Amino acid sequence: MQNGSSMSSMLIVTVVMFAVLYFLMIRPQNKEQKQKAAMLNALAVGDTVLTTSGFYGVVIALEEDTVIVEFGSNKNCRIPMQKAAISAVEKPEDAIKVEESKDDKKSKDDKKKK
Repeated sequence: MQNGSSMSSMLIVTVVMFAVLYFLMIRPQNKEQKQKAAMLNALAVGDTVLTTSGFYGVVIALEEDTVIVEFGSNKNCRIPMQKAAISAVEKPEDAIKVEESKDDKKSKDDKKKK
């Protein structure tokens, strides 16, 4: 009788461990992969990107798996790279919104000082 109950308790502990492993490790990783895939699918010409190596650039052309990114202010440094090498994307509209909110905060701060 004790062998049966110890086997069932061992099975329950194993199932609980796999459930914890799934919710703490596998599920968040899958969620992150889906977010990155959605980000890369929404990539468009003119977007500012951050590469995995830490360089900021602007997308000037898109192909199926590759992207041509322009780096620097001299507009002569154009490098083709894989889409997987992009770690973050900033849309031009987002940059404008952030800039406007900074200007609004600045004007509010200036009014408070007066």
